[in-house]
Amino acid sequence: MDYLKTVVPSQLINERGSNLVVINPGSANVRIGFANQQTPFNIPNCIARHVKWSKDRLNETVLDQMLSSQASPAQKLERERAYDTIASLLKIPYLDEEVANNSFPRKMVSVDGYTLHQSRSETSFTWTNVMEKKPKLLLTGDTSQATVSEREGGNDTQCKPSTSNVASDREASPEELMFKEFICGEEVLKFSSQEPYCLSRPMRRGHLNVSHHYPLQQVLQDLHDIWNWILTEKLHLPLEERNLYSAIVVLPETFDNREIKEILSVVLRDLRFGMAVVHQEGLAAAFGNGLSTACVVNIGAQVTSVICIEDGVALPSTIVTMPYGGEDISRCLLWVQHYHQTWPHIQTNPLEKPIDMLMLNKIKESYCQIRDGEFDAMAIVHSFDEVRPVGSRKTRLSALNVPPMGLFYPTLLAPEEFPKPPRSWFHDYEDMLEDTWHMEFPRRPDMTDNLYLGVNNGMNMWDNYPVLPSRPKKDDKLGLAEAITSSILSTGRLDLKRKLFCSIQLTGGVSLTTGLVGAVEERVLHSIPSNEVMDTVEVLQSRTNPLFVSWKGGAILGILDFSHDAWIHREDWIRNGIHIGSGRKYKDSYYLQAQAMCYINS
Repeated sequence: MDYLKTVVPSQLINERGSNLVVINPGSANVRIGFANQQTPFNIPNCIARHVKWSKDRLNETVLDQMLSSQASPAQKLERERAYDTIASLLKIPYLDEEVANNSFPRKMVSVDGYTLHQSRSETSFTWTNVMEKKPKLLLTGDTSQATVSEREGGNDTQCKPSTSNVASDREASPEELMFKEFICGEEVLKFSSQEPYCLSRPMRRGHLNVSHHYPLQQVLQDLHDIWNWILTEKLHLPLEERNLYSAIVVLPETFDNREIKEILSVVLRDLRFGMAVVHQEGLAAAFGNGLSTACVVNIGAQVTSVICIEDGVALPSTIVTMPYGGEDISRCLLWVQHYHQTWPHIQTNPLEKPIDMLMLNKIKESYCQIRDGEFDAMAIVHSFDEVRPVGSRKTRLSALNVPPMGLFYPTLLAPEEFPKPPRSWFHDYEDMLEDTWHMEFPRRPDMTDNLYLGVNNGMNMWDNYPVLPSRPKKDDKLGLAEAITSSILSTGRLDLKRKLFCSIQLTGGVSLTTGLVGAVEERVLHSIPSNEVMDTVEVLQSRTNPLFVSWKGGAILGILDFSHDAWIHREDWIRNGIHIGSGRKYKDSYYLQAQAMCYINS
């Protein structure tokens, strides 16, 4: 303790953070980095795998995975009513008034390709190169030598795409090229749909994206490959050295017990970290801003969650989750422009084309804000057509202050247009377990006999595995202000409620929206029941980037945890799994049997 009183914080971070890797997965992106880094790598949490099927079969598979649905007439009517409600509040014309006043489409400047005044970053767009050079051994046909080379390179050579130079790949003859096995990183959002690749997203709406079309085993394999690629290519952390490092896994409040277990297995068994610990995203966000008590509101890409923290402890009864987020606001932006006839006549489909969602997100981040009065702006809209050069059109987008108000009126966002969250595993417990209980796990070359599970030897992991008696409160149509109020009022104590209403913390990329802080303070204050003696609501300014505050908090928790009581060793996890009973407790995580789940030291 004397050392802690004298040590400089930066010195402590450098000493203890160099061998800690913080992993914070989200629906759209995963944030990974060493604890002593200022900011993590923010990588799309999706993967594109090469498939050898026909084009028709590929399109069918993509559609099966998207499972996108159109809003019903009743839902469309609800959306239009929500727009008119927002229009009344913002003092802008209603939808019917807009259509009546604009019988002709607004004038747009159409551009074939890019104009000279555009920046180089806009003119340098190219589709992802999906080809790489064949290994020389494959060109010579010497398969025996290729096998030896793969053995010498280690198992991680199977889980990373080639980093060969794009220009040299194009100069090579077709006989010397082959398709990359899979694509990760920013490039995964920029590959052409004409290429024989299938895009998969292992997380959706705050859960593992398990379905009949996307089995659990493939979801976990995709997660492993994405994270392993980041660790290898970005952090330069080879597989054989990871046993010297520990992982801090910062998970969202939406995760079930089973999902947490599967993530830990990927981190410890497959990625081969020496130790790991689980922390809640909301709690980590509070620590990231130096707060011990706060109401943390995390507005992610596909999920918005609220949780209250008191004296460094998460209160599970206060969790409220809503299945909408930043991507829904971006799609709403497109819907508003189509309704006002301001969007150019180009095919824009963010559900099926990742590059279109990327474009909409950038427009939303640049132009959308919450303010009174009519709010239009000139923007460049891109047309991504695989058979023609990428073009752009300059257009005046209207009602840009309406989409972010969907956080308070979620029927405007129409989340039903995106697939609903996966059903809870606890509703079909036996079926979901069947795919992992009755299979033989592959044995890695470096795994000793006492660590190898074999067939069904890992069933002790599931003995007496508990089900949480209560789940987080969910409401598809609950607005952000009502969710915050409901979460804080559920704490019960007057002194704590007053403190929490004055300690609201917004996290996630959407929290950077101009005007959102004032809107939250005003609408939360008006949503408090009259019988509650509350007259002040305050949103605290974030001390760090709201996009990375949970990741930063996880790093702080890992660096300050000197006792390591909550950490799980790889050998203990693989050999024994988790049990209820005596032993070490998970700190700061109610998920695993309300902070009482523990693993046995053999």
